[in-house]
Amino acid sequence: MGYNVTGMAENKLYYGDNLDVLHRYLKDESVDLVYLDPPFNSNQDYNVLFAEKDGSRSAAQIKAFGDTWRWDTSSAEAYEAVVETGGAVSQAMQAFRKLLGENDMLAYLSMMAPRLTELRRVMKPTGSIYLHCDTTASHYLKILMDAIFKPQNFQNEVIWWYRKWSRSTNHFLRNHDVLLFYSKGQEHTFNILRVPLASSTLRRFGGKRQDFADEERTRKITTDEDSEGGFRPDVWSINLLPAAAAERLGYPTQKPLALLDIIIRASSNPGDIVLDPFCGCGTTLAAAQSLGRQWIGIDITHLAITLIRHRLLDSYGPKILETLEVIGEPVSLPDAKALAQEDPYQFQWWALGLVGARPVEGKKGADKGVDGRLYFHDEPKSTRQIILSVKAGALHANYVRDLRGVIAREKAEIGVLISMDEPTQKMRSEAASAGFYQAPSSQRYSRMQLLTVADLLNGKGIDYPPKEARLDATFKQAPKAKLPKAENMRLPLE
Repeated sequence: MGYNVTGMAENKLYYGDNLDVLHRYLKDESVDLVYLDPPFNSNQDYNVLFAEKDGSRSAAQIKAFGDTWRWDTSSAEAYEAVVETGGAVSQAMQAFRKLLGENDMLAYLSMMAPRLTELRRVMKPTGSIYLHCDTTASHYLKILMDAIFKPQNFQNEVIWWYRKWSRSTNHFLRNHDVLLFYSKGQEHTFNILRVPLASSTLRRFGGKRQDFADEERTRKITTDEDSEGGFRPDVWSINLLPAAAAERLGYPTQKPLALLDIIIRASSNPGDIVLDPFCGCGTTLAAAQSLGRQWIGIDITHLAITLIRHRLLDSYGPKILETLEVIGEPVSLPDAKALAQEDPYQFQWWALGLVGARPVEGKKGADKGVDGRLYFHDEPKSTRQIILSVKAGALHANYVRDLRGVIAREKAEIGVLISMDEPTQKMRSEAASAGFYQAPSSQRYSRMQLLTVADLLNGKGIDYPPKEARLDATFKQAPKAKLPKAENMRLPLE
């Protein structure tokens, strides 16, 4: 573990519900900048979000951090807890209930209110927050942000405009997201960023750039952009990530690094602490690292934690892990058993992450015997596959036989069964009878391998060609650290 001069890890990655993590781990006034992009499925029919709900679904059935936020007993309890605190936030939530009724939108606001309140608590007096949302909920969130941060601390409604070719028969194309920019107080960190002026504007002024000397005397410019350009407006033109983009990692809601580049450079300074409480595949963290900021990421899925580790390793190499502390992941067998009992799917994703495998895509229960896959190349143009199955409960010999059948069906080279308990002798015999995979190097590897959680925690992994003899292809490789620029925007001065 690498530490800075204060004796603490420079960067922290938390697994868990961000409301709990914020309350338990983050001190008052300890963060300089917050960016959050909460999950919300706005692709469903707009009217569905406002349909009446009976609240009968339980918290165990619907997770708050799934594809949507649902009105159920959990969100109803969250609403009541917010209302009982009193004050402006309570008044806003009661007004929302009268206006909206009990529906998914109210559930979303009920879950967001306590989290935004906690985020304000951890922000320094000079701190800022950018809440990323779309037009489905931005107007409600702005009212909620006014209640929490006060209207006078509203700074901008930033429009992120992007090209998206689609069809629309009854409304204009929806080609933008909204970022609500608030500060905690009036004296907040803000660095002026510039954009190049249009050539027609320069010609109009006789080839001379406009004089911004008065503004420059009041604020120090810390930017690598054109310092003689115009002030950056509140409309940002940044392309969506195409499928073939080098930085695209396959995460469905991944945002461009260029978007976070602007936010971080404008509202923080080198060495400041940047927090993303819904960090997903880690775009905020990657941008903060590239710009010399410290960072804190929180996510409720072990898949996100695994993706972030791979992204950082690809971009910065193994030494980056010396600056990182991961908190909330199992580090002992009792921890792993507790996770398996609490959430079997999260246990499965965590176990797969320990061996560098990726969970299968698709709906839960539709995996056809495959919990995870690992791909590698041990000779040119030949993709090899390892199939993984994870079992947290009691073991049976037929698990090995079933996995052997899956290996044959999927034409995989190796199958791995990861279990909480020690495999039985009958299972070991069944695995041994599966034979071997022979690599091009003539080295042989057991075709069926049995690993326990204790093995993984002790550093044991899958037996397959060593790194020097293979190319891993399980995760799309992130590019080496190099932050892309936003599109050169022209000020609308014509």
